[in-house]
Amino acid sequence: MSELLSLQETLYTSRNPTRRWLHRTRRARIEETLRLAAATAGSGRALEVGPGSGVYLPLLCQLFDDVVASDVEEAFLANARELAGTHPNLRPVADDITASGLPAQSFDVVLCSEVIEHIEDSEGALRAMHGLLRPGGLLVLSTPQRHSPLELAGRIAFLPGIVTFVRAVYREPILATGHINLLTAPEARRQLAGAGFDVLESGQSGVYLPLVAEFTGRIGLKLEQWIERRMIGGRLSGLLWVQYYLARA
Repeated sequence: MSELLSLQETLYTSRNPTRRWLHRTRRARIEETLRLAAATAGSGRALEVGPGSGVYLPLLCQLFDDVVASDVEEAFLANARELAGTHPNLRPVADDITASGLPAQSFDVVLCSEVIEHIEDSEGALRAMHGLLRPGGLLVLSTPQRHSPLELAGRIAFLPGIVTFVRAVYREPILATGHINLLTAPEARRQLAGAGFDVLESGQSGVYLPLVAEFTGRIGLKLEQWIERRMIGGRLSGLLWVQYYLARA
């Protein structure tokens, strides 16, 4: 698990320009949406489901009076407890969102970023999040898209003989994603609606071109960014890496 923490912390400072851009773009999009959610739903209580290395917890603690970080992994909870030492309004809690013991209708905002792809019953998890929100509360959600080339490459990268080459190219932590439940945008919208949410805003980001990303550096990144601008909102938007939602309970 310490390897996973190391990986998550490395993503935003990666020596690879594409890898760094993909994750920083996602972080910036989530942070922008969290600020909007706090301004809309109020700055009372927020919950982050699956905080991982805790990249969003300091901002949540700035925006909200009371912040709960729930996870099933002790390493992530231990990391959150360290952050709580400097953020007294942060409370880490061991909790499984698929069988949550947190009080119903007790949060103004729930953040769930890059989590439901690890949960087989994502519909059940979304229903649980809806139940934790006060009426009118907001969910900030992100998850990878099923047909993203990056997700396909992530599966290929761990085939026998290939992973050694990939690690040699990146020269930083490379671990299997553990994604077992990748959704298309229509599937994600259907599950959100089935859980009782109304989608207020949505979007996508992230172009990954195999080999271009690994071997052409900043030149390749500029090409990927140019392609992304032309794909967003178009018929090929399902190939972008991450999908984002701001939804009301």
